[in-house]
Amino acid sequence: MNPRPLPELAMRPMLPTDVPLLAEIFRAAVEELTSDDYSEAQQEAWAAAADDEEAFGAKLAHKLTLVATYGGAAVGFAALAENRRIDMLYVHPAASGQGAGVMLCDALEKLAAARGAKEISVDASDAARGFFEKRGFSAQSRNTVSLGGEWLANTTMTKPLVGRGRPS
Repeated sequence: MNPRPLPELAMRPMLPTDVPLLAEIFRAAVEELTSDDYSEAQQEAWAAAADDEEAFGAKLAHKLTLVATYGGAAVGFAALAENRRIDMLYVHPAASGQGAGVMLCDALEKLAAARGAKEISVDASDAARGFFEKRGFSAQSRNTVSLGGEWLANTTMTKPLVGRGRPS
């Protein structure tokens, strides 16, 4: 008897039917992975950005959005804006640390480079800053953004893409 193969981590473009699950991944990641860096009120205001699923889905649909799957089930997503900025990168807490975030970030970097970007940027939450630093991003500026009456800090980070993608 052959053992069942382990599910594989894979990636695909976002489908309109993914939006409710991606909204849930977004909320779960904010609520469970950011408590060391943000207050409960800040987390609630941030997570509420996905409460209007139609608007949340429209935001993702207007960007190049990729979905990470594990065994066919969505476990994370990332969106590339203006072909040079990571607008969102969220992984469900149950799949955190399993490679989905790295796979998504790698894909967005390669896509940005292939489309002519010389660098890629992200406004990283305090909770995600270490992830991006390990991937070669460097801090450029500290920011505060207002969400639902709460102020949240983040850091604009950039990474050069020179020598990647198509030759100049």
